[in-house]
Amino acid sequence: MNICHVNLASGFSGGERQTLQLIKQQVRQGYQLTVVMNPKSDLVNEVRKLGCKIVLATHFTKAHSKRVTQGCTLIHVHEGRAIYWALIQNLLHGIPYIITRRIDNPLKNRWLSKLAYKKASALVGLSREIVVRLQEFHPADKIYKIPSSPVSYPVDQNKVDQIWNQFRGKFIVIHAANILKHKGFDVTLSAAKILGIKNPRVQFLLLGDGPERENLEQQAHGLTNIRFMGKQSDMGSWFAAADLLVHPSYTEGLGSVILEAMTAGLPVIGSNAGGIPDIIEPDVSGLLCEAGNGKQLAQQIDQLENDKALCRKLQIGGKEKLKKFDIAYTASLYQDLYTQIASKSV
Repeated sequence: MNICHVNLASGFSGGERQTLQLIKQQVRQGYQLTVVMNPKSDLVNEVRKLGCKIVLATHFTKAHSKRVTQGCTLIHVHEGRAIYWALIQNLLHGIPYIITRRIDNPLKNRWLSKLAYKKASALVGLSREIVVRLQEFHPADKIYKIPSSPVSYPVDQNKVDQIWNQFRGKFIVIHAANILKHKGFDVTLSAAKILGIKNPRVQFLLLGDGPERENLEQQAHGLTNIRFMGKQSDMGSWFAAADLLVHPSYTEGLGSVILEAMTAGLPVIGSNAGGIPDIIEPDVSGLLCEAGNGKQLAQQIDQLENDKALCRKLQIGGKEKLKKFDIAYTASLYQDLYTQIASKSV
């Protein structure tokens, strides 16, 4: 099968890693792939290693021609602005396209965005919450739920030992994400303030950077149980060194970092928001706290620090839950969808 993937993001974050995961799996399955990408993204270097046909576009109005998608069954869109690239290519050359939506925000009420979603042959949401958002504007028979799959990272044991030595005797809790308002770092900070008194064994390490960092650092002034570690590239080592991952977002499309932590064998606490409940079944594959509730998050962290049996139970439950997010399974769901659209096009 010949598929054209489009992701025009300039960075290389969770969405781009998920795009890469699917591309790698499809290469293993013998797909012929064209990948349209932003030259500023590190995704380009990763895709080059796979032998795919690469098309570089700095904007959704760029790199349009019939030969780009010639022979392709369809275009698969993975990122917000890329919907317009697919729309233009469809209008010019009649290539059908599908959109994978990764965020649980309401759809934009703009004519061009509405047209791009309307013209798509199928819409995919990573979680039930995203599917609900899509159903507010589009017919149910056009919408599918296919989750993303976790990325596994290598572990540098020397790095792990360094972290353990630096925080010897501590119960290490990590919160890993871009430091944005909706990621709930203020909730983690609130929990840290409570546990600084109640359970000083707990050490919070915030992995990431972003516009909210400076304000949060000011609020954390004087606290010894919370550290801002900055953006990290060797996440495998951090997962291996940590005892727990927390992800108390206010909104979340799915929560790929939760899947990655579970893959690494960590127990997890997430908020009851967005697509996170698709991953975390309370007291089975993790713990859920209410969004914005720092007191509840602190109680749950304290509970896990003191209950090793519960930690082990959640680790086992997390491994079982991951079967529903395995890349071979999710890629097979996309293959079924591609085949269905191809038959309709014919």
